[in-house]
Amino acid sequence: MEIERKFLIKEMPDLSKYPCKHFVQGYLCTSPTVRVRREGEEYFLTYKSRAGEDALSREEYNLPLTKEAFEKLLPKCDGTVISKTRYFIPLGKNREGSGLTAELDVFDAPFEGLVFTEVEFPTVEEARSFEAPDWFGEDVTDDRRYYNSYLSEAGSLRDFQ
Repeated sequence: MEIERKFLIKEMPDLSKYPCKHFVQGYLCTSPTVRVRREGEEYFLTYKSRAGEDALSREEYNLPLTKEAFEKLLPKCDGTVISKTRYFIPLGKNREGSGLTAELDVFDAPFEGLVFTEVEFPTVEEARSFEAPDWFGEDVTDDRRYYNSYLSEAGSLRDFQ
């Protein structure tokens, strides 16, 4: 189960201090979501169920792929292939003592200029009670436009807005 909230960014942190990974992903289907993704040098096929009554949680399954399988599947994807750099920014401990991490995505063309962050949680209750740091902006968890699958269908930042 994936439980997450998404936020726009009010004030950009100094990203040079944080580890990052480059992602390339495409969508074989967007409802439910079936995507192929390269994360650095790792490759995955991911299934995500449709969101429930709210967009906080949905089922997610990640299956490892070989580089060769990824390269064969990526051209079969619908819509725009998404390229982005994800920065991993520690947010401190949650109530259970586990560390929370902001995953800040900086998109490449044709979505250059789009930046938002996601935080994943162990429970829905913790996600709902989360107090965002000052540098976070508007909560866009329930705004479908910030799903990467929607961006892929939109095609570009111009078409997104």
